[in-house]
Amino acid sequence: MTYKYCYSILFCLFISLAVNAQELQAKVTVQAQRVYNNVDKKIFNTLQTQLTNLLNNRKWTNDVYQQQEKIECNFLITITDALDQNTFKANLVVQAARPVYNTAYQSALMNYQDGDFTFKYVEYQPVEFNENRVQGSDPAVANLTATFAYYVYMILGFDYDSFSAKSGQTYFQKAQNIVTNAPDSRNISGWHSFDGTRNRYWLAENLNNVKYNIIHDVIYSYYRLGMDKMYENESDARKNILDALTKLQAFNQENLNTMIVQFFMQSKSQELISIFKKAPQPERYRAIELLSQLDIANINKYKQELK
Repeated sequence: MTYKYCYSILFCLFISLAVNAQELQAKVTVQAQRVYNNVDKKIFNTLQTQLTNLLNNRKWTNDVYQQQEKIECNFLITITDALDQNTFKANLVVQAARPVYNTAYQSALMNYQDGDFTFKYVEYQPVEFNENRVQGSDPAVANLTATFAYYVYMILGFDYDSFSAKSGQTYFQKAQNIVTNAPDSRNISGWHSFDGTRNRYWLAENLNNVKYNIIHDVIYSYYRLGMDKMYENESDARKNILDALTKLQAFNQENLNTMIVQFFMQSKSQELISIFKKAPQPERYRAIELLSQLDIANINKYKQELK
């Protein structure tokens, strides 16, 4: 075998690995039905493509992901207003899930609606993110990629935490760095403590606050010791999930009105009902007791389904 032939094989192997190296399998959708007719709607198709390329083609970690390991996520931008020709106000919904071991089931990591999303976009402008220049030269332009990068790092943090205890901290800190250096202008909000009690600032604060470290144990216990063990030992898995919820409730009582509790519980009601529906009566009653305090919006659903 010639040196040249060996080099060709190694090069092809490198390219193959590079193709599978990225972490995300992301879908971006932009809905602009509410925008006035004087805005050319085709720019939103271009924006959708450019954001999809940013998420799926950029390397966000130093790890190599195989195709089946990529994190499935969805980003839905609903344009609510055109502030001027190139600046838009929108709602952003971010969803992400991870596979459960030995099943085809995907358990939600995130399902969150961000209503404080304002950005500037000119068709075909570069859509890139540089973590060393988060603010960029134009805050409204920079806010587009800063917000998306922030949620990518949040998704990665939750995913890593769910497989290995506290291993997502690097990515939660990267999200915090974006908050610290976030674009700032009159129309931009969501990055500051005074912008509200449920925003990008508070989510990053909760996940990086050393006093709240138990949250990372809850994430690991729920997914790795709970969901991933349902196939091999359903009884033990349920107990581990119950233990995670017990820890979360203790945290909630000691730290009232933190964003992270509501964020963690969002979109888990049906999953939790399925988990505890077959449990022995004492476990079902304990689950109802915990869930009625952690997920107030779904109290009646828990009581009805788990009685």
